[in-house]
Amino acid sequence: MSFVPERRGGRLTFSGYLVCLAGICWREGLRFVNQRGRFLSALVRPLVWLFIFAAGFRSVLGVSIIPPYETYVLYEVYVAPGLVAMIQLFNGLQSSLSMVYDREVGAMRILLVSPYPRWFLLLSKLIAGICVSLLQVYAFLVVAWFWEVEAPPIGYLTVLPALLLTGLMLGAMGLLMSSLFRQLENFASVMNFVIFPMFFTSSALYPLWRVQESSLVLYYICLFNPFTYAVELIRFALYGQFDAFSALVVAACALVFLIGAIIAYDPSAGIMARRGGPDAAK
Repeated sequence: MSFVPERRGGRLTFSGYLVCLAGICWREGLRFVNQRGRFLSALVRPLVWLFIFAAGFRSVLGVSIIPPYETYVLYEVYVAPGLVAMIQLFNGLQSSLSMVYDREVGAMRILLVSPYPRWFLLLSKLIAGICVSLLQVYAFLVVAWFWEVEAPPIGYLTVLPALLLTGLMLGAMGLLMSSLFRQLENFASVMNFVIFPMFFTSSALYPLWRVQESSLVLYYICLFNPFTYAVELIRFALYGQFDAFSALVVAACALVFLIGAIIAYDPSAGIMARRGGPDAAK
């Protein structure tokens, strides 16, 4: 698929933007299909947590009646939304990991010097990553359903907008991080210092009221962790409910991260210019 911009009267046309968006999404989809290990690892990781970790805590850690649950739930039912968010977190940073390579020698190097606005290119990259994460999430939910971790039927539809919003936030965070590094080795090592602290210091594994009982400091860390609100937004959406405060926090963080990434990838004002990015002299 060609990325050559379609012009009319010296301006890029709407169809040209659509071709560019479709091309980026198609390329990301082909990469995902050809990298089967990526899909399996994204699926196996949360399933290990669900089948082994959650099963081990099932008998010793009950979850009381807290919204959105209307009755006591098994521990694996509680952690399922957190594992869904973990899939999106890993995918968002993994997609940004490919951005580090693409920015230097891949297709994104060419796109970044094209007439298309950078905000559109970065947003297209985010949309492509979100589409891939949706496939991974719903594959996990199908497997979890056979493990008797079920949400109401309507929940599988109402969770879709929440997944789009949380995927945008986590993907934008990954893009912002990718602007700080020019080598895959450096970015891969930093990923481990971001993913696991964000996951463990959230409500993904334990309700916040339990965290508050054990450590007040950890409780406040969880409150200031945007991943907590991504988990809660998904949790409520799976049960057909809307958590307005979590949605507001996730949307605000997504906007901040996205603006930061756009500025960082700006060749004249961002970090790319100071580090001598591929088009810093443009």
